[in-house]
Amino acid sequence: MDERHLILAPLRGVTIRCFRAVFADVIREVGFTEAVTPFITANPGLDPLKDRELKTSGDNLDERDGLRLTPQFIGKDPAALRFCLERIKSAGYETADLNCGCPFPMVRNKGRGSGILRTPDVLRRMMEVGCEAMGPGKFSVKTRLGVTRTDELLKLIPMINEFPLRFLTVHARTAEQMYEGKCDLEMMCEVAKQCKVPLVLNGDIPLPDTQQPNSPNTSSLMIGRPFLRYLGEREDIGELLDRYVAASVVELCGERPVIGRLKELLAYWKDLPRWNRRWQVAKLARSLSELKVW
Repeated sequence: MDERHLILAPLRGVTIRCFRAVFADVIREVGFTEAVTPFITANPGLDPLKDRELKTSGDNLDERDGLRLTPQFIGKDPAALRFCLERIKSAGYETADLNCGCPFPMVRNKGRGSGILRTPDVLRRMMEVGCEAMGPGKFSVKTRLGVTRTDELLKLIPMINEFPLRFLTVHARTAEQMYEGKCDLEMMCEVAKQCKVPLVLNGDIPLPDTQQPNSPNTSSLMIGRPFLRYLGEREDIGELLDRYVAASVVELCGERPVIGRLKELLAYWKDLPRWNRRWQVAKLARSLSELKVW
C-alpha cells in the first residue's frame, strides 16, 4: 500500500463525482490523496461503467487532479463482482473496494454491506474474486467492527489475513450503532494487533487534527462526516455552494433532483451554529431560490 495518507470516505448522495469536482481544491488543501466512490451495486447484468460515478476513459479519472479514485462495490454475488471489476479495470481503474460496512437495515438484512459479516463463506468468495480480478494489493475492504457486537470482525481477522488486500478500512462502530454513540477504539486497537494487512481507521476522525487519543497506529485514515462539517464552517462556503448548484443544474434534469442533492449536503450542517436556523428554512424549500439560504 502507499505511504500513510488521507482517504475521502464514500458518503451516499454526497461525495459524488460532481462534489469531488467542485470541491477539488479544498479536498487537496486538506491533504486527501484518494477518494472512494459511494457504492455501486454489483448485480448480474449491470455495467458499472454506465454509473454516473465512473467514466470510461483514463483521461477522465479523478487522478488527473492528483486524487486517486477507487470505485466501491456492494453485493454478495462473486460472479457479478468479477464482471464489475473486469469492466473497471479495462477502463483504467487500478484499485477497487468492497462495501462490507453499510449499516442500514434494509441493506444488511439482505446479506449485503455489514450483513456480509454474518456470512463468512460469502465474504471469503468475494475477497477471492476481488484479489484475483484486480491483482494482489489492489483490492480493499471497508467494514465495521460488527453488526451487533464489536468483537464480530475480530473473529474474521484470521481469514482476512489470508488475502493480499490493499488495506482493510474499519469504522469503529457496530452496524446497529449506525453513526451514533462512541467508537470502540479499544477493540480497534485489538483488531490492529491481529490484522496483518494495512489497516485504515474510519469513524469520528477530526479535522484538521487527524489523530485521536488512544487510537491505533493505522497506516492511513478515511474521513467523511468531519470533512463535511469542516466545509460548512468555511468562510467561502457560499461561493462553493453556488458552484455546486451550477454544476448540478448542468448534470441533472430539473430543479427537484438538484434540490434533493443540496439538501443531502446541507443536512450534515444542521447542528452547526451557523446553519441551524438556515437548515430550518432550507429543508422546507421547494425551489432553488428558496433553498439558497447562504
